[in-house]
Amino acid sequence: MDTAEILKKVRQLEIKTGKLVSETFAGEYLSTFKGQGIEFSEVREYTPGDDVRSIDWNVTARTGTPFIKKYNEARELTLIIACDVSGSQQFGSAARFKQEAAAELTALFALSALKNNDKVGLLLFSDQIELYVPPRKGRKHILRLIREVVAFEPRHTGTNIGLGLETLNKVIKRKGILILLSDFLAPLESFAKPLRLSAKKFDLIPVILQDPLERRFPPVSVCLDITDPETGDTDFVSLADTQLNETLDRFHQEHDEQLHHLFSPFKIDPIVINTAQDTADPVIAFFQKRAQKLRR
Repeated sequence: MDTAEILKKVRQLEIKTGKLVSETFAGEYLSTFKGQGIEFSEVREYTPGDDVRSIDWNVTARTGTPFIKKYNEARELTLIIACDVSGSQQFGSAARFKQEAAAELTALFALSALKNNDKVGLLLFSDQIELYVPPRKGRKHILRLIREVVAFEPRHTGTNIGLGLETLNKVIKRKGILILLSDFLAPLESFAKPLRLSAKKFDLIPVILQDPLERRFPPVSVCLDITDPETGDTDFVSLADTQLNETLDRFHQEHDEQLHHLFSPFKIDPIVINTAQDTADPVIAFFQKRAQKLRR
């Protein structure tokens, strides 16, 4: 895309997503993350009606009188969007490429953060760190982040999720929210350790981008030359081969189970995005579910 096309696309995303944020998503974002940034203020004596979960048991034991901890809410949060820009993100068989879905999601999260006066940063990674933009506030900054995801041309095609996470674990000093956008098709052993560290440091939300053709081929009598967008390897495939979908089913079932086992100890619920469907609906459903849990 040339400059005019890029600016037009960014503006379209801002208008489309901005309306959604104003009408629906900003409230879900606020209710989900409100209170995550809190600072200890003082202790005071317990009074009936106080939340018993706030009791400071050490002070209570020393004084013999129930005391509770008081906190001041630090509403300003830091949101980091880590986006996979490897070759596989340039794939799409339906409504959009995975990279286009990533751009829509970046706009959705970033504009929600802007609405709530939070800082937003961006990391683009392939098998190298392609771009890092430190967290800042402001509409101009947010539009720059959206523009980068829309139009960035990576120098490399491979995937290294672990490197992206390791980088953020080092450069981001304060606890924040980390949105990790990828298809997660890399071997789990290549990113499991840094992901565990990130899950302890950040409020980690994996967003899994899936294209329907990657999970099942249509049963048609067609032969194709298929090229791996990351390695350049090619293969000749007959879509009429019934074993092809059986192999895909086994791979994805095993891979999905491995991801579940990796996420579950940290109570991480990923957001799964089907590129053939609306990108916002699964995100809204995720945050509504999460907000309900926080209210319990």
